Amino acid sequence: MAAPHLYPEITPHDSGYLAVSDRHRVYYEVSGNPAGKPVVFVHGGPGGGTDPQMRRFFDPKHYRIVLFDQRGCGRSRPHASLEDNTTWHLVADMEKLREHLDIERWQVFGGSWGSTLGLCYAQTHPERVSELVLRGIFMLRTSELRWFYQEGASHLFPDAWEGYIAPIAEEERHDMIAAYYRRLTSDDPTLRALAARAWSVWEASTSFLLQRPNYIDHAADDEFSLAFARIECHYFVNKGFFAREDQLLANVDAVRNTPAVIVQGRYDVVCPMRSAWDLHRAWPEATLRVVADAGHSAYEPSTTRELVRATDAFR
Repeated sequence: MAAPHLYPEITPHDSGYLAVSDRHRVYYEVSGNPAGKPVVFVHGGPGGGTDPQMRRFFDPKHYRIVLFDQRGCGRSRPHASLEDNTTWHLVADMEKLREHLDIERWQVFGGSWGSTLGLCYAQTHPERVSELVLRGIFMLRTSELRWFYQEGASHLFPDAWEGYIAPIAEEERHDMIAAYYRRLTSDDPTLRALAARAWSVWEASTSFLLQRPNYIDHAADDEFSLAFARIECHYFVNKGFFAREDQLLANVDAVRNTPAVIVQGRYDVVCPMRSAWDLHRAWPEATLRVVADAGHSAYEPSTTRELVRATDAFR
């Protein structure tokens, strides 16, 4: 069940596939007011895909709500593909989708990896962004990856950590991301599926202040977990395809004058508050709202309330 404070369920009035390359077809949908203020929801992962609840962060009377599945995940095809799948391909895809929908400027809304890609897009095309609403800041720095996938979060969730390390031989555990990448890109489908489930369940198990079993069940789904784990790991091994580790901080001047709200759960284990704080220090013009009783998920009640508060203010 979704958190309270969301707008009622709605259905898209337009959907389709956009051929963004010879290989990739990206699924998109549009709901809300066809003449309303455009907003694009940038989902997490990478590889997480969209779901109908994501439409509900926006007042459908005021917003033209665009959702899309990034390359290789959700309803986009080919499924779980790593070929021609980089941050810069996704930034270009967003521009192609904006042009396809004949949108001049849009609000960019994204959490977790969605904050990474949303910020990267905004820094690349600042003239196309009216506002930013970002949650659970993730800047794909080595320290962030080590905290969650190597050592750090393991001290808070040692029980869930056991399941995460189980598929990896002890002699390979000094570099868990590399070990997972070998399995997730293996020619053995059984090995790939086992690794994908363990990787995805680890994140789902740590995303809420109060654990939600249904969220973990969804993460264990074979189709979802394969795209989620393969694409995430692919991006992490390649350091987000950034030219420098501090890329998003170094380029913050590009969005300095863009109205922005950052919503951050105080007890976010997946994307700890350190990253939101670092971004806020570099970009004090953005409003930082720390949610005292929340972890990582956008669907924790107080986080949902703050996100909807932000989109309502930008109507």
